[in-house]
Amino acid sequence: MLKSMYTSELLNDYIEHLEVEGGRSIKTAENYRLYIERFIEFSDDIEVKDITTEVVRKYRLWLNRYKNATSDTLSIITQSYHLIALRGFLHYLSTRDISSLAPDKIILPKTARKQVTFLYNDEINRLLEQINTSTEQGLRDRAIIELLFSSGLRVSELVSLNRDQVNTKRREFMVRGKGQKDRPIFIGRTAAGHIARYLATRTDNLQPLFLNYSRNAVASTSGDYRRLTSRSIQRMLSTYTRLAGITKHVSPHTLRHSYATDLLMNGADIRSVQSMLGHSNISTTQIYTHVTDEHLREVFEKFHSDSPN
Repeated sequence: MLKSMYTSELLNDYIEHLEVEGGRSIKTAENYRLYIERFIEFSDDIEVKDITTEVVRKYRLWLNRYKNATSDTLSIITQSYHLIALRGFLHYLSTRDISSLAPDKIILPKTARKQVTFLYNDEINRLLEQINTSTEQGLRDRAIIELLFSSGLRVSELVSLNRDQVNTKRREFMVRGKGQKDRPIFIGRTAAGHIARYLATRTDNLQPLFLNYSRNAVASTSGDYRRLTSRSIQRMLSTYTRLAGITKHVSPHTLRHSYATDLLMNGADIRSVQSMLGHSNISTTQIYTHVTDEHLREVFEKFHSDSPN
């Protein structure tokens, strides 16, 4: 007689599998844990052999009607993440020859492609003009914005940088991004110059490339208490965006979008941009197809005749 195997009993093994064999970050693994725990909540910790297409259909309906403690519902994209996690869990079961629903039985909902927000060069210049670089903090802020636009770094990658990691003379260094994948980062002369200028004012021996100057930072022996956080960078960007009179919502990811858009508009091929962004799938990079609009207009103006009259 086969031993009963419940979803909750296999959850920890699956999360460890994601981190070890899957190379996923701790944050991603914990998100997957949350998503599977929601499935456990819905199914009352179902035996994995009893997961069927009908169970999944009812789960999708449950997700669509789900409300959290503040009565917020789940977006279609978030619902998709739950289903992706469940599909990954089923795939994991199949690799262990544990009987359950085939992962390809889960069809993800179609989601509308988000419109990409990016800044034009004049908007970036307006943003930079708001920074008072007569202070160490101002030099830091200028270096951060220059680096984000010049490199296309994710904000999580940027805040984890150490000062000895970034070579401002070679203007090239390596980062470890999503999925624990390494990729080269290239930066322009202007960004490298602002980073070097900021570092030249530093009198500390701390490792983080960008420091938090808040008086609320609690000291620790590692010195990492002074490392700037992603949230702090978001707040800093919001302040300069408001001062520049830019009405768009600008986040660190907006500058990553701006980096990719600038490359493509200046003739870079999408495969190269994919590599520089660290996208594992070309479909992720294809969100930047909006940049071809201007090129299409140029083709139209050059090659299409007006009315023959």
